Amino acid sequence: MKHNSLIIIPTFDEAENISTLILKIISLNQNSDILVVDDNSPDGTSDIVKNLKKENRDKLFLIKREKKGGLGSAYKEGFKWALKKDYKYIFQMDADLSHNPIEIKNLMKYLINNECHVAVGSRYIEGVSVVNWPLSRIFLSYFANVYVRIITSMPVKDSTSGFVGYSNEALSSLDIDKIKFNGYAFQIEMKFKLWKKKFKLKEHQIIFVNREHGKSKMNKNIIFEAIIGVIRLKLNSVINKNE
Repeated sequence: MKHNSLIIIPTFDEAENISTLILKIISLNQNSDILVVDDNSPDGTSDIVKNLKKENRDKLFLIKREKKGGLGSAYKEGFKWALKKDYKYIFQMDADLSHNPIEIKNLMKYLINNECHVAVGSRYIEGVSVVNWPLSRIFLSYFANVYVRIITSMPVKDSTSGFVGYSNEALSSLDIDKIKFNGYAFQIEMKFKLWKKKFKLKEHQIIFVNREHGKSKMNKNIIFEAIIGVIRLKLNSVINKNE
């Protein structure tokens, strides 16, 4: 039985986390299906998902890609899959247990009640709600979001958040293949383009917990893409009103 909502989880070398996350989502009895988009993880992440799928065939799905294509690319593939299956609500979240699945019901509530078209799990509504990040990482993330607000004028305090729920109406309004960026800039681009299309975005306070297992995918290229990408997004929105 297909449910009306889908949770998309991109993975690369998340064997230490993915089973815990999937079982936690299932234990919450949420009426949501789960789609894992794995970038051919060398650590066997997809094999773990396949084993879990044996007992959850109607709820858990897997796309195993041939090579590592990056976060944005994985989400784009997941979004297109979700829209093709006509899910009413589509969620995205990290695989490293930094996002608590219990918050999905809160993001869902905003969408179901038509309070917004895009529900954002935010770390920065009231101060900073991040656990076990080094101070340097907190400063980088917080002021990156300040920078985004200044450049774009978008009224979102956590534009780099990867914990987001979309209505089908909002997500299907985008040409997914035209989403250009692949790292943190991808998260910003999605929110910015939907905001420019006049869809309502609403933030919900979450507690973000730093991963305990596996390695962060953050690197200098991702940071550089975000810094330059924000300026490009703003310029393109001025030049191309329909973009």
